[in-house]
Amino acid sequence: MKVKEDQLLVIFGASGDLTSRKLMPALFEIYRQHVLPSHFAILGVGRKPYTTEKFREKVVTAITRHTSTHENSDQHLAAAFAGLVHYLPLNTENPEEYHVLAEKIQWLEDSYQTGGNCLFYLATPPGLYEVIANGLRNNELQHHPKAWRRIIIEKPFGISLKSAKALNNHLLNCFNEDQVYRIDHYLGKETVQNVMVTRFSNGIFEPLWNRNYIHHVEITSAENMGVEDRGGYYDKAGALRDMVQNHLLQLVSLVAMEPPTQISADAIRNETLKVLQSIRPFTGEEITSHVIRGQYTASTVRGVHCNAYRDEPGVNRDSRTETYVALKLYIDNWRWGGVPFYIRTGKYLPAKVTEVVVHFKPTPHRLFCFNENVQNADNQLVIRIQPDEGILLKFGMKVPGAGFQVQDVNMDFHYADLAQKNIPEAYQRLLVDCMQGDATLFTRGDSILQAWKIVDPILNEWEKNPDIPIYGYPAGTWGPIQADNLIDGPNMTWRFPCKNLSDDGKYCEL
Repeated sequence: MKVKEDQLLVIFGASGDLTSRKLMPALFEIYRQHVLPSHFAILGVGRKPYTTEKFREKVVTAITRHTSTHENSDQHLAAAFAGLVHYLPLNTENPEEYHVLAEKIQWLEDSYQTGGNCLFYLATPPGLYEVIANGLRNNELQHHPKAWRRIIIEKPFGISLKSAKALNNHLLNCFNEDQVYRIDHYLGKETVQNVMVTRFSNGIFEPLWNRNYIHHVEITSAENMGVEDRGGYYDKAGALRDMVQNHLLQLVSLVAMEPPTQISADAIRNETLKVLQSIRPFTGEEITSHVIRGQYTASTVRGVHCNAYRDEPGVNRDSRTETYVALKLYIDNWRWGGVPFYIRTGKYLPAKVTEVVVHFKPTPHRLFCFNENVQNADNQLVIRIQPDEGILLKFGMKVPGAGFQVQDVNMDFHYADLAQKNIPEAYQRLLVDCMQGDATLFTRGDSILQAWKIVDPILNEWEKNPDIPIYGYPAGTWGPIQADNLIDGPNMTWRFPCKNLSDDGKYCEL
């Protein structure tokens, strides 16, 4: 695979953390695999007064720190890659300075013969999105008579439905929808994309993928660390905005979508939008019973003291921001009517893990002996997003000996078994897709707004009703015990995943 069209990549916020930790290492890996087009250059735009030579040194340092470039050949390759990088100090909030950017872009297009194709990446705080889009439009950088122009927007895309609508409208006043790429790095993960492949390439799964055979679906995205130095940001966001509105609702839509007519951006995104539109709106009463929020408290985990959330730097001492949220939601359509979807995410849980668990209905008549005390003794398909990426299938087998005692066994596949294949990091995949104009893994504006319509009533109810509780849970545990009450069914509970896919069903991280 090789990107065919020559182009220039302009990164706003080039002196920031996202560029050094994610973008430059990802671009270097793309360069090392000979995927970049023949005529290609990178322009970093930032506030800091670096020269191009100084910025190139920072690029090499970032590559060395965040990729496996320990051999001399890789060091030379990193230096060669840095030769494609240029830097322009610019105050992006000053509209008078954008003519300098326009002149620099023209010079680079002439020097590298990129043909006018240009990709703008906004690795900046969200407050600058509208400012930069205005600056590009006012200097006629958003269009080119003979080439394409695209813009990549990082999350968060708004902090509410109202703000997301305003941002979306503003962007569409400057760019066309097909020029705007709203990036969600979760969708760039190989195992997220494999959700579609698992469903639609295997005849054994798709006939069962409906309300007739599935009891419930469970999606977990857990982190085993606190907010660390992001307390100031996180206290204004919370788990619902930070994870559910984007990552987890997108996962729900991939799990629940109808088969697309073809593997194309429009066909896939049309189907995922339909799922979001079918999610039953939360009423005030359901927000209390179907949504559980929590906040981690001080604890000792593996001999290390963990601060309570309210004691973290930058966090309000009386904060009611949720670091954990669990929801029960329903998709009101023909395929999923009556099937609950359970979603949970949180900070300072026992393991760092993201997975989808499909719980199949039990057999209608139990012929054999099961241990009645065993929880979740149903057939399960576990799709592990991270870490130890793979798929686990749980089903019953006879215990050797007299009688018909049944025991759950596992059949698993690990992506690590495909050792001969290079599994690209999420940003590598998404950058290449954007360079090629493939919007399949990018979120469309109408889907963003529909996701906000789902979570906005919850946020509004929390804000206006102080009586809705926020439960404490000790750091290092699986969240508030009240979340267990969401799961319906005898002997049904949340799955307790380990970092190793096969060692499931145990509190193995505690």
